[in-house]
Amino acid sequence: MDQVLKEGIQRAAAREPFARQLGITLEHLDLGHSIVTMKYTPETMDNIYCKAHGGALFALIDEAFETAAQTHGTIAVALNVNITYVSTTQAGDVLRAEAKEIVTTRKTATYDIKITNQTGKLIATCQALAYNTGKPVP
Repeated sequence: MDQVLKEGIQRAAAREPFARQLGITLEHLDLGHSIVTMKYTPETMDNIYCKAHGGALFALIDEAFETAAQTHGTIAVALNVNITYVSTTQAGDVLRAEAKEIVTTRKTATYDIKITNQTGKLIATCQALAYNTGKPVP
């Protein structure tokens, strides 16, 4: 992947307000591939049952999806995101979302995204579909 594009996506991810609020960090970026991490903190990420809020997990998945989908150099936006939550997290877990591009066409791309914790336990899986706008990434 183009180094200038890669550095631009990394800078944009580092300054993104929502991701910063949740402590999401971009750890790896390559063509069609991204890894992001986030420490699960119950004080700010719990739901009404004192478990990880689905929105917090979705945010981590979406960050991996968003960064991986831009690596072709054109702005890509989400068309569909389907998440299956398979297990809960514990306070202090470091969650890792990895997005891998499965299929890409001129206008769409499909991604497989998984969240695991620091021991490799599967927390959530996701199938996501991106639409390529054809507009260059700024």
